Amino acid sequence: MRAGAAGLYCAVAAVELLIGHERWLHRDDFVAAFVEVVPALGDGTPLAFVDWPRVVAQLGRGRLACSGGEGQVLRLCASLAEGVPVDLAEALTSLDAPTVTLAACAMLHAGGCPGAAHVLRNGDA
Repeated sequence: MRAGAAGLYCAVAAVELLIGHERWLHRDDFVAAFVEVVPALGDGTPLAFVDWPRVVAQLGRGRLACSGGEGQVLRLCASLAEGVPVDLAEALTSLDAPTVTLAACAMLHAGGCPGAAHVLRNGDA
């Protein structure tokens, strides 16, 4: 996923939030239904992509079993990666402190401040 997002701040932010959350990519049902792996054009290295609009559609229909916070993480990722609208007040207030920190790091990275995201993530402030 990181290779497929490389160079695109918002895509990288979404991928890092998804990876950092450590839930969804460990669920076989999520990976099988929403993650596509394709070979890179240049060297054939596998690249993985998430079908974010489909994820959000399934969440909206209640067809993706998860907690409220887990669903909000996916909504935040989809918003960063694809511009899918998200209610930040609703999303952020349903997250625990470590996940809010991950989301804040993702927002900083998406905004072109990956150094600040690194500082926040590692507690170097």
